[in-house]
Amino acid sequence: RPLERVGTLCAERVSPCSTFKIPNSLIGLETGVLADENAALPWDGVKRSRPEWNRDHTLASAIKVSTVWYYQELARRVGTERMQKLVSAIPYGNADTSSGIDTFWLGRSIKVSPDEQVAFLERLRLSQLPFSERSQRIVRDILVQESRGPIAYRGKTGSCGFDEAKDHGWWVGWVEKDGKATVFAMLVRGDDAYGPVARRLTENQLKKRGLLAP
Repeated sequence: RPLERVGTLCAERVSPCSTFKIPNSLIGLETGVLADENAALPWDGVKRSRPEWNRDHTLASAIKVSTVWYYQELARRVGTERMQKLVSAIPYGNADTSSGIDTFWLGRSIKVSPDEQVAFLERLRLSQLPFSERSQRIVRDILVQESRGPIAYRGKTGSCGFDEAKDHGWWVGWVEKDGKATVFAMLVRGDDAYGPVARRLTENQLKKRGLLAP
C-alpha cells in the first residue's frame, strides 16, 4: 500500500535523476552488459566531486553510492536502440531517451511522476516487469537498505539541481513488514531539495507508522 497521495503533484512528471539507476540496472542485466551484481567497470581516472566515486565499481557498489559515471558507461554499452526499446517496454514515465544516451535521465528528456514511480516499483517488487525473474531479483537485492527480523527496507535516492532540471530530490522504494508491503515515492522540490532530504522525510513518516524502528 502506498503512503498518502498528495493531490495532483503526484501525477506531475519531473526528471528521475538517479532513481533511473533502478531501470538502468535492470536493462544492463537483461541485455547481458552486466553479468550480475558483481559486474565491475573500471574507473576512468577522472576525479569527481564525491571521493567514493573515484575507484572501480561493481553494480552493487555503484548503486549504493549512486556512482554516476558507472551508469553512464553502462548506458553507452547498452546503446541507444536497445535502451529506447526497453525503456518503452516497461514503460517508464514518458520513455523519452532522446536527449543523449548517457544523460537523458539527468534533468533532461525522460520524465516520470511519483505515481509512475510507485507503479513501477510495485511491479518490480512482484516481478511483473518485462524482464527476467533473475534480473528483477538481483535489482531487488541491491536496493536493500536494511533487512532485520520482519522488516526489509529498499530504496534509492535521486537529486537534481542542474542542466534543465529544477532543484528536486527523490527517495523511492518500499518496506516489507510482516508480509505486507508499503511502496513509496517521495518527491521534494525547492532550494536544497535533494535525495537525502526526501529520504529523511520519508523515514520520519515510515517510523510514525511503525514500519521502521524509531
